[in-house]
Amino acid sequence: MHTSPEALEQILSRAASAAPVLAVLPPRSRAALLTALGDALDAERDRLITIAESETGLTPARLGGEVTRTAVQLRLFADAVVSGAHLDARIDEADPEFVLGARPDLRRTHIPVGPVLNFSASNFPFAFSVLGGDSAAILAAGCPVIVKAHSGHPELSEATAALAQRVIADRGLPAGTLQLIHGQQTGVAALRDPRVRAGSFTGSTHGGRILADIAAARPAPIPFYGELGSVNPVFVTSEALASRGPALASEYLASVAGSAGQLCTKPGLLFAAVDDAFLEALATAGASELGTSEHRLLGPRITDTYLEDVDRVLAVDGVQPVVIGTSRVDEAGNGWVTPTIVRVTLETLRANSEVLAEEHFGPFSVIVEVPDGTPLAPLVGEFITGSLTGTVHLGEHERSAAAGADAALSDLVTALSRHAGRVLFDGWPTGVAVTPAQQHGGPWPATTNDASTSVGTAALGRFLRPVAFQNAPSAFLPAALLDENPLGVPQERSAAGESISWGRAVG
Repeated sequence: MHTSPEALEQILSRAASAAPVLAVLPPRSRAALLTALGDALDAERDRLITIAESETGLTPARLGGEVTRTAVQLRLFADAVVSGAHLDARIDEADPEFVLGARPDLRRTHIPVGPVLNFSASNFPFAFSVLGGDSAAILAAGCPVIVKAHSGHPELSEATAALAQRVIADRGLPAGTLQLIHGQQTGVAALRDPRVRAGSFTGSTHGGRILADIAAARPAPIPFYGELGSVNPVFVTSEALASRGPALASEYLASVAGSAGQLCTKPGLLFAAVDDAFLEALATAGASELGTSEHRLLGPRITDTYLEDVDRVLAVDGVQPVVIGTSRVDEAGNGWVTPTIVRVTLETLRANSEVLAEEHFGPFSVIVEVPDGTPLAPLVGEFITGSLTGTVHLGEHERSAAAGADAALSDLVTALSRHAGRVLFDGWPTGVAVTPAQQHGGPWPATTNDASTSVGTAALGRFLRPVAFQNAPSAFLPAALLDENPLGVPQERSAAGESISWGRAVG
C-alpha cells in the first residue's frame, strides 16, 4: 500500500488545520475523546484481533492482552489530561521588591507543538501502532497525529484508523485529528514537511537513526523521539543463583521465548557465575514445551535477519549452545522458530562484543560466565552503551534492609541507572507496566532522546513546548495560568516578597 503525493498533501493540510482547534479543546473534551477511542477499540476487539493474527502470526492471547493494554493507555492519558500536571503551570507574581530588581508578572505553561508524525512498530500492532501509546500521548497533548502504518500489518492499520475516524467524526472534531499514511518514502516526505512539528518512532536502530538525522537536518530541525535497540542486561548474583537457580533458569527462558523474542525488553545478555544446576535446569526447560513450541516471526525480513544473526553468533569460536533452537521457513517466507540460548566466557565476549553484545531480535540470548567475585559494575560500562532496562537478581540476604546495601551491588545499580532507563530487581524486563511512573527509554541506542519515555504519563510531555507570558492581561492567558484556575490544575506560585528568604531553609 502506498499514499500518493497528492493524498499526502491533503493529509498534511488537514492536520495543520486541525492543530489550532485541538490546541484549545477543553481538557475534559480531549479526555472524552481518548476514553471513547478506548471504548471503541474494546467493542471491536474480536474483529481486529482476527485481522492482526492473520498479518502478524502473533497469538490471539497475546493480541487480546495488547488490545486491553492499548485501551488502558488511552484511558490513562484521559485522566492525565484532566489532572493538568503535564501543563507544569508556574506563576511568579509581580514583585517590586524582588532582590534582583523589580520582577514582572511571569506565567509559564506548556502548549501543544502541532501535528506529529508517528511511525508504527512491527511487533506491537496495537500498543505501538495506530492507537498505541505514542498516538495516545500525541492526542492527549492536544496535537493532530499522522500515523505512518507499518508494512507488516497494513489491513489492521486501516481498520483501526477507520474506527478512530468514526469516533472523531461522531464527536464533531476535525478530520485531521488522526490520519493514516502508507509507504516508506511517504513517511520520509511527511517527516520533511514543515507542517510536521515532531516525530515518534519504534523500530530498528538503523531505521530510527536515518529518520532522526532527517528530522535534525531540516531547515528548522524538529524533535524526533525514537525507541530503537536494546540488549537489556541481566545480572544474577551468586547468592541468588544458589538459592533459586533452577527457577531463574525457567523464568529466563520464558522471558526470552515470549512473543518469539520480538520484544524490545527481551533479556539479551545474562551475566552470572553459572553452575551446573542452572545450566541443567535451563537445558531441561529448553526440552520442555516452553522451549520446543515453535512460534512465527513477524515477517520475512525479520526472519532473514534473525537467522543470519544466529548463524553469525554460532560461528564464533567459544560459543557453546545450551538451548539449541530450531527454525523453518514457510512458503510465504515467514520463519517459525524455537529459542536458542548460548553461553560464552567473559574473554570470548570481550573478543567478539560486536557480534555477541548487540541486540538480536528474536528468541535468542547469551549467557556470559563471570568468575565468582568479579566486580560487576565495570561490565556495564564495558559492554552496555545504552539500554531500556537493566536487571539485578539478588539473594534474600542481599535484599534485606537490615543487612545494608553491599557496596559492590550499590555500584552495580548505580552503573545500570546510568546506562538504562528502568532498573528492576528479581524480575524480568519483558512486560512493561502501563502506569504513570513508568520509564520506557534510555541512552543511545535505546532511544534518540534519553530524557523521554514512550510509556507512562510523562510520555505526553514530548509533544508540548513551554511558553512564558510576561505582564499579560488575563484575557490573553491560557486557562491553566489564570488566578481563578478554572481547570483546577496544579499551579506552582512564587509570591511577592519570597525572594528575600531564598536559601535560608538550607541553614
